Amino acid sequence: MKKIKLYLQEAYTELKEKVTWPTWKELQASAVVVMVASFIIALVVSLMDFAFSNVMHGIYSLFY
Repeated sequence: MKKIKLYLQEAYTELKEKVTWPTWKELQASAVVVMVASFIIALVVSLMDFAFSNVMHGIYSLFY
Protein backbone atom coordinates (compact mmCIF):
# COMPACT_ATOMS: atom_id res chain seq x y z
CA MET A 1 0.00 0.00 0.00
CA LYS A 2 2.93 2.33 0.71
CA LYS A 3 4.19 1.90 -2.86
CA ILE A 4 0.84 2.95 -4.31
CA LYS A 5 0.69 6.00 -2.07
CA LEU A 6 4.27 6.95 -2.98
CA TYR A 7 3.52 6.49 -6.68
CA LEU A 8 0.45 8.73 -6.48
CA GLN A 9 2.34 11.41 -4.56
CA GLU A 10 5.18 11.38 -7.10
CA ALA A 11 2.76 11.48 -10.03
CA TYR A 12 0.93 14.44 -8.49
CA THR A 13 4.21 16.28 -7.85
CA GLU A 14 5.41 15.64 -11.40
CA LEU A 15 2.14 16.84 -12.92
CA LYS A 16 2.23 19.98 -10.80
CA GLU A 17 5.90 20.92 -11.13
CA LYS A 18 7.33 19.40 -14.31
CA VAL A 19 4.49 19.43 -16.82
CA THR A 20 3.99 22.54 -18.92
CA TRP A 21 0.26 22.93 -19.45
CA PRO A 22 -1.00 24.84 -22.51
CA THR A 23 -2.77 28.15 -22.14
CA TRP A 24 -6.47 28.40 -22.98
CA LYS A 25 -5.68 30.05 -26.35
CA GLU A 26 -3.14 27.34 -27.24
CA LEU A 27 -5.68 24.68 -26.33
CA GLN A 28 -8.34 26.31 -28.51
CA ALA A 29 -5.94 26.62 -31.44
CA SER A 30 -4.95 22.96 -31.13
CA ALA A 31 -8.60 21.91 -31.00
CA VAL A 32 -9.33 23.85 -34.20
CA VAL A 33 -6.37 22.23 -35.94
CA VAL A 34 -7.56 18.77 -34.90
CA MET A 35 -11.13 19.46 -36.09
CA VAL A 36 -9.98 20.80 -39.47
CA ALA A 37 -7.57 17.90 -39.98
CA SER A 38 -10.29 15.41 -39.03
CA PHE A 39 -12.69 16.98 -41.52
CA ILE A 40 -10.10 16.90 -44.31
CA ILE A 41 -9.21 13.27 -43.61
CA ALA A 42 -12.91 12.31 -43.53
CA LEU A 43 -13.42 14.09 -46.84
CA VAL A 44 -10.44 12.33 -48.46
CA VAL A 45 -11.60 8.92 -47.20
CA SER A 46 -15.14 9.61 -48.46
CA LEU A 47 -13.82 10.57 -51.91
CA MET A 48 -11.64 7.46 -52.04
CA ASP A 49 -14.62 5.30 -51.04
CA PHE A 50 -16.80 6.91 -53.71
CA ALA A 51 -14.12 6.44 -56.40
CA PHE A 52 -13.43 2.84 -55.41
CA SER A 53 -17.14 2.07 -55.38
CA ASN A 54 -17.56 3.45 -58.89
CA VAL A 55 -14.54 1.52 -60.15
CA MET A 56 -15.86 -1.71 -58.65
CA HIS A 57 -19.34 -1.13 -60.12
CA GLY A 58 -17.70 -0.62 -63.52
CA ILE A 59 -15.69 -3.82 -63.19
CA TYR A 60 -18.72 -5.82 -62.05
CA SER A 61 -20.81 -4.49 -64.92
CA LEU A 62 -18.27 -5.95 -67.38
CA PHE A 63 -18.80 -9.46 -66.02
CA TYR A 64 -22.51 -9.52 -65.15
